[in-house]
Amino acid sequence: MQRLQFIAQRVVKGIVVLLGIIILNFLLIRMAPGDPASVMAGEAGAADEVFMSQLRKEFGLDRPLHEQLTIYIKNVVTLDLGFSYRQQRPVADLLLERVPATLLLTGTAFLLSLVVGVLLGILAASRVGQWSDSLVTVIALFFYATPIFWVGLMGILLFSVTLGWLPSFGMYTVGGKLTGAAFALDVLHHLILPAITLALFHMAVYARMTRASMLEMRDQDFVRTAHAKGLREGRIVRIHVLRNAILPVITMAGVKAGYLIGGSIVVETVFAWPGIGRLAFETVMQRDYNLLLGVFILTSFMVIAVNLITDVIYSFVDPRIELGQ
Repeated sequence: MQRLQFIAQRVVKGIVVLLGIIILNFLLIRMAPGDPASVMAGEAGAADEVFMSQLRKEFGLDRPLHEQLTIYIKNVVTLDLGFSYRQQRPVADLLLERVPATLLLTGTAFLLSLVVGVLLGILAASRVGQWSDSLVTVIALFFYATPIFWVGLMGILLFSVTLGWLPSFGMYTVGGKLTGAAFALDVLHHLILPAITLALFHMAVYARMTRASMLEMRDQDFVRTAHAKGLREGRIVRIHVLRNAILPVITMAGVKAGYLIGGSIVVETVFAWPGIGRLAFETVMQRDYNLLLGVFILTSFMVIAVNLITDVIYSFVDPRIELGQ
């Protein structure tokens, strides 16, 4: 019951935060110079005032700002994200087409970075001062300081252009007409390079944090007591050191999961991955307000949901946390 109450409180707070994000993004986008009417009129070669006023009236851009905001919030509450000016399709349909690709990419990168990062951190912490510790530290520092887009481009140059091992763009082979297991393997083949590229930066963060946290926990009194009792080293590391050292890593993982969505914009653009990130980049260039706001709402919802899941997992890992507080 206490955990359900905690989850309910977090959901209510998440809804309030999401509403604030919707209002803020709406106002910020409207403050940007230009609008969809001017862009579409310019592309049509008819950028006169009469034609542009007709477009603004058609899209509801001629109304006062507070009326536009009120109408938009009412529509969002009913799960109506509006209509895309440029693509002439409902925003919800466009987002639902791109969500699976983004979830596949970011989910794979998140699990890969977390598992490999924690394992590397454990390896470095258990062999302090040895060559393996130095190697892990250097690798983590290198990928932490390297821009994601550069890693992606170098990966394409090496593994796609030079070696020919992996495809350089797309989510699947165009015109391959594959189905079933063959299609799944083809998607996996295309996923390897962008997922690793997106995961490397976050893997470096988890490795460094796990190492530092384990070294801090190793000198605590309860660990010394465990050694004095004659417990095996593996059990001490697994039960006493790692379980306490993993808490800040879980917290950071919840925060970084949101960053993965932002980082996917760069990766999806570099690898032509058909996800939400690439759609957001294209939408900014087109000034498609409704679609851009839909992308913001969806990504914000995903970040809030991930943080809620992180809080619940945190309470299971550390029972000392009082959920009701």
